[in-house]
Amino acid sequence: MCTLARLPLLAVDIGNHQIKFGLFPRESGPGLPQPARVWSLPTHEADGDSLAALLPAEKMAWYVAAVQRQAERRLAGWVQARRPYDRYRLLRNTDFPLQIHVEQPQQVGADRLAAAVAVNHLRDPNRSAIVVDAGTAITVDLVSADGVFEGGVILPGFRLTTKALAEGTDLLPHVDHDPAADPPPVVGKSTAAAIRSGLFWGQVGAVRELTQRIAGELASPPQVFVAGGDAERLAAFLPQARVIPELVLAGIVLCAPGGESDGAGRG
Repeated sequence: MCTLARLPLLAVDIGNHQIKFGLFPRESGPGLPQPARVWSLPTHEADGDSLAALLPAEKMAWYVAAVQRQAERRLAGWVQARRPYDRYRLLRNTDFPLQIHVEQPQQVGADRLAAAVAVNHLRDPNRSAIVVDAGTAITVDLVSADGVFEGGVILPGFRLTTKALAEGTDLLPHVDHDPAADPPPVVGKSTAAAIRSGLFWGQVGAVRELTQRIAGELASPPQVFVAGGDAERLAAFLPQARVIPELVLAGIVLCAPGGESDGAGRG
């Protein structure tokens, strides 16, 4: 028998194209939990030797939030086969210490809820928050001043929009997306440059408009938190936005329950 509360935590955020891992010490100081190490793998590489080489040998407790169900099933099977001494728990929406005020709470992505849980540990008391997570999809969510997840907006992210534009047209090329690149000139001097401009400035404009419209419906100005692979690029154009790169992983850790569990398996 092994007490989960004594094991190091591995928070896992399974997205549509990559899986992000964060190794957290069980004991942390005040504020948001901070990972000792973070790494990512493409979803198709997260159940093989590339993952095994990155994991410490010691026993761990896995806490997993997933929006890609097939990848999660593969990972769960790999853990059970390769690390049977570990503890593995897939977080359900009912595991999040959060009121969810939407029509179908069970359909809200676990990554959105984890981010909201983390933001409740960051925002000022009695002040609402807007949470922007810029990944494969971009989500713009509202957490009320009472800490309630109120829903939000979902739109395609940079890579998904690029892929759709290339696959849905005959002559437009696929344009690589580099989150570290400088913002492109607004007026593109080639087809590829015009696409990069439209993708970048279109996404910036969409997110800025959405945050302003959500804020306009509130009684007082909200705080804005930004996470995800494109967080830095977007936040530069969102006044007073605060970038928290590991927001979702920290939220997963905050949801990790205590107690004891025997045997590897999905909680």
